[in-house]
Amino acid sequence: MTTIYSKERKEAIINKMLPPSNMSVPELAKLENIPYGTVYTWKRVYIDKTKQTQELKTENTNVSIKQWTAEQKLATIIETSTLSEQERHEYCRKNGLYSGDIESWKVSIIKGSEQNVAQVKTDKSELKKLRSENHSLKKELHRKEKALAETAALLVLRKKLDALWEENEDA
Repeated sequence: MTTIYSKERKEAIINKMLPPSNMSVPELAKLENIPYGTVYTWKRVYIDKTKQTQELKTENTNVSIKQWTAEQKLATIIETSTLSEQERHEYCRKNGLYSGDIESWKVSIIKGSEQNVAQVKTDKSELKKLRSENHSLKKELHRKEKALAETAALLVLRKKLDALWEENEDA
């Protein structure tokens, strides 16, 4: 005959196996008058459940670290920059980080700022070149517009002159 135990009773027995009581399975089985195998099964299920919970927390921590924004990373670098090595390690443990993560973020920020400075210099030189090219193109356009206007004026005068010659020949 199988006996069904309430959830509350199972939890109470499992809690007796945990600190501060730390009762062994045989002691508990004898005290509660429950078969050893049942208590061992409850213990194994409890341990498996706690391992899964810890693994999920670890996975969530690692995923969230990968998804941190640059602002969060910079804030962490600033926050840990004044800490001693031991305090930084404690901070890392508390927040699920590695010291290497913080160092790599610091290096990437420094490289990024150096690249930004170089990029600004190249952007300035490119802007200067483009302005110069724009100025020369405007100058050439203005010259061509003047030449076109002169040609148009000459063409109009030519037509008037031709019209006058035709009138004189007819008369």
